[in-house]
Amino acid sequence: MENNEKIYIIGHKSPDTDSICSAIAYAHFLCELGENALASRSGDMNPETEFVLNYFNVSPPELLTDAGGKKLILVDHNEAAQSPDNIENAEILEVIDHHKIAFKHAEPIYFRTEPVGCTATIIAWEYADYDIEMPSEIAGILLSAILSDTVVFKSPTTTEDDVKTAEMLAGIANIEDIEKFGIEIKKAKSILSGIDAESIIYSDFKDFDFSGKKVGIGQVEVVDMKEVYERKNELINKLNEIKGGKNYNLILLMATDIMSGGSELLCSGETEYIAKAFGKEVKNNSVYIEGMMSRKKDVVPALEKAFKK
Repeated sequence: MENNEKIYIIGHKSPDTDSICSAIAYAHFLCELGENALASRSGDMNPETEFVLNYFNVSPPELLTDAGGKKLILVDHNEAAQSPDNIENAEILEVIDHHKIAFKHAEPIYFRTEPVGCTATIIAWEYADYDIEMPSEIAGILLSAILSDTVVFKSPTTTEDDVKTAEMLAGIANIEDIEKFGIEIKKAKSILSGIDAESIIYSDFKDFDFSGKKVGIGQVEVVDMKEVYERKNELINKLNEIKGGKNYNLILLMATDIMSGGSELLCSGETEYIAKAFGKEVKNNSVYIEGMMSRKKDVVPALEKAFKK
């Protein structure tokens, strides 16, 4: 990489807290190494991420709507469908991620993926590997990302490395009660009142290709499922509308109860694949799955397998 060329650090579309905070932290890390790196985003931030950045007084990343002709480093994703628009005309320099690998590139690049619960965990390791001093606000947003992605360590994606890294970051950021702070973060995102149905669905949304079928999966985390049930019909109607307008074979919204641990799946389209994946019948476009917390670990692998049958 040449120091005088701008490098955009960017996460996935419909960015979550990990996507945004990892981009900010890795851009800072690279700048400390002398690179001309700029944190960027390919969509609007959700209320949780806004809360985190405000809490630690960190500026949001620059919005990048067209990746064409840019030098990019991808964080928190590696699938082209989740990348910013015109990614095929960008130059990808690196990838840092914790998801399954679905990446093709014509040239060898630095590609770091680790089986951990959050990209922010890996970014924190990069600081340690290069002995770069981490400011308290960077530690704070990386800690927040880990707490967000692991659902305050309740998600099955959580590893011992995530917990240890979070404890280290909490020390730098002066956060004494990690779990209490984590619940504060999740509450910032869990209030659905005043947010329209489409924004709820797209607040944390990813596209997938399962055996040639187009599948969209959104997730919203709440501390009170009553909010979801009160708006259930409204959310399902919006899913039906999105499915028809964008030709999804299946689209679903995971409404995850972070307190009791489980998710209501609201869905539209070829819902028989949900029954195949989880062994539960979908009734009136919804089904509750006890213990389901993670899109990455609980939903995507099971659905992908079901679509292959």
